[in-house]
Amino acid sequence: MRVGTRASKLARLQTQTVVDKLQAHFPNEKIEVVPVTTGGDKVVDRPIAELGFRGVFVKELEEALLLNQVDLVVHSLKDLPTDMLPGLALPAVLEREDPRDILATRDGKTFAELKPNAVVATSSRRRAAQLAHLRKDISFIDIRGNIETRLRKLDESYCDATLLAYAGLLRLGLTERISQVFATDELTPAAGQGALAVECRSDDQSTIDKLSLIDQAMVRVEVLCERAFLNELGGGCSVPIGATAKCDGQQLLLTGCIAALDGSQVYRASRQGTTAEPKLLGRLLAEQMMDTGARRVIEDLRLTVPNRISPP
Repeated sequence: MRVGTRASKLARLQTQTVVDKLQAHFPNEKIEVVPVTTGGDKVVDRPIAELGFRGVFVKELEEALLLNQVDLVVHSLKDLPTDMLPGLALPAVLEREDPRDILATRDGKTFAELKPNAVVATSSRRRAAQLAHLRKDISFIDIRGNIETRLRKLDESYCDATLLAYAGLLRLGLTERISQVFATDELTPAAGQGALAVECRSDDQSTIDKLSLIDQAMVRVEVLCERAFLNELGGGCSVPIGATAKCDGQQLLLTGCIAALDGSQVYRASRQGTTAEPKLLGRLLAEQMMDTGARRVIEDLRLTVPNRISPP
């Protein structure tokens, strides 16, 4: 069994989690990890939003699947576009860490404590747009590279602070670098953030059957709901839209956020449904928010040419 993955330390750790789970079910299966360099990894001198192609961190992995160079690939689920390519399936969603976002600073200051006109580096338009709403004086600049590279740039005074996914720092054992964990009503996470996705060919029933054994039902319910919200808004991962769902028994609570790029408007709302119909809940909340004012923001975003701040 050949498993495709991005080559970064975090991607390899995430992939090893999947490999270990498969090996526990199939101890005699030989599993080979195949590193694949994606477009988002190759081009590091421009904001992600300027690259202009679908799934900048998944495209080459999916191509390797379709060309039968690997049998399955492991993604950070938030990187996976909501429009699945024909011929591919998503049989396993698992291992969700805390989906929230964090702030890292050199001196431990929180976002509210940053000096006036501080510079915050992020590769995410979603993060920048929501936080710009909280502080008008902050400047946001793009930053590229893996988590370790971004923290090194922070230490070298490239910026006063940087924004990252909590899940990545948890998996890398770098939680001592966290200055603040944002509440989801301050900074709503990306759809699927913190979860792993395992993709394979839709006609490879043997691999689908194996992967179904490691699929985690409640994680799948949460991300199906979040991705339905995102898909209904037509955002893909290129506009400042956040979504986070939480299962509580048979109940499912979804919080969605739609923000103007400059932070001038932020719409945030929650809606409750059941775990039996996660996609319906996602669609209903999207429609509700569009009907209560967010439609103009979405229409303006679709006309915007991405520039300095990148997805997701």
